[in-house]
Amino acid sequence: MAPVAPRSILLGLYLFVSRRLGPATQRLLLRRRMAGKEHPERMGERMGQASLPRPEGRLIWFHAASVGEAASLLELLRRLELAHPDVTSLVTTVTVTSERFLAERLPPGCLHQFAPADVLPWVERFLDHWRPDLAVWTESELWPATLDATSARGIPMLLINARISNRSYRRWRLLRGLARGLLRRFDRILAQDDLAGQQLTALGADPERLSVTGSLKEGAAPLPHDETERVAIARALAGRPIWLAASTHPGEEEMAIAAHLTARRSLPMLALILAPRHPGRGDEVAALLRARGLTVAQRSKGEAIRGETDVYLADTLGEMGLWYRIASVSFIGGSLMEIGGHNPFEPALLGSAILYGPHVRNFSDAYARLRAANAAIEVTNAEELGRELTLALAPDRAAAMAANAWAACSEGAEVTDTVLDTIATLLDRPR
Repeated sequence: MAPVAPRSILLGLYLFVSRRLGPATQRLLLRRRMAGKEHPERMGERMGQASLPRPEGRLIWFHAASVGEAASLLELLRRLELAHPDVTSLVTTVTVTSERFLAERLPPGCLHQFAPADVLPWVERFLDHWRPDLAVWTESELWPATLDATSARGIPMLLINARISNRSYRRWRLLRGLARGLLRRFDRILAQDDLAGQQLTALGADPERLSVTGSLKEGAAPLPHDETERVAIARALAGRPIWLAASTHPGEEEMAIAAHLTARRSLPMLALILAPRHPGRGDEVAALLRARGLTVAQRSKGEAIRGETDVYLADTLGEMGLWYRIASVSFIGGSLMEIGGHNPFEPALLGSAILYGPHVRNFSDAYARLRAANAAIEVTNAEELGRELTLALAPDRAAAMAANAWAACSEGAEVTDTVLDTIATLLDRPR
């Protein structure tokens, strides 16, 4: 077990306040429930009240804040179950969308609960019930009361897929003593890339317990899909070149429209599948498309694709595996705006050539590797996107880029092996 770092004055103050935050946090959760941001029937879980019994035997607790982090765990959980059938995996998340996502995808035997808010009595209640043999955090969810209470019980702690956003890094630098105390509680930290490793070390992580392994998302299984739906949509778009604008944010839909109109000059039958990052924006995006004179079929409303359909608006959740399989070229959003980029391994594993913008800090190493392998092309604006899209849609080029992307992505599969080995070592370590 990692030697426990001493509590800083700031952490002591945080824990003092956290122990008394129950009533105020409960009011906040009620407001979130009214806004649809909390599950109305599972509010107790957010207060550490388990809704499931603890199974007998060893249990590993995985925490993943939302859909992206949860998705990165699925292949790891599947392989963990095969390697250690006697171990139960408990996955906690925070968002309602992540619960819906996992409900259909968690391997058999895995359990899901909403994570308790960082109120010390609630965290202690959660730990009293579940008594995990190992706690695994994903990416950068560092809640002080939760980390301190887990460490105080001698539970081995592992941080995987570790990264930190620029904003979080600047904030934690102002609280470096607190950051150091929290990071030193981890027995092992597996960072996504060199930058993440350097930043975590600068914040106080023990370099002897930190390794740069790459992203767990590299070793993930391809996203699932409904083959019947794939065949039906491919038939509806038969004979037309197809591209995908995936996980777009406000401002990027306008650039995708401009690029589509540019590429359509050379490819008049071109079809666009547009999948906004947040499907709840579907009506807003549909109105934007129609205002530009484009004919739209909106999936959330069951509208059929017809011969005159310019854009299929994929405003649904959990179907990206379908769209990446259908489109020969995919633009990955969150990259032309300063969002930080989204996962390029998902299209790479499913045979889609990749276009992306310059703002990909969250996956900088991955995009650099794909670009070096001639699997992805960076664009900086709508004009470049339209020009490069037209070139990439040439069948020979799209096929070559897709093959290069798959080859580059498959090289990262050993990341899952590394995480599994680390879990096995910590799980078997005497406490």
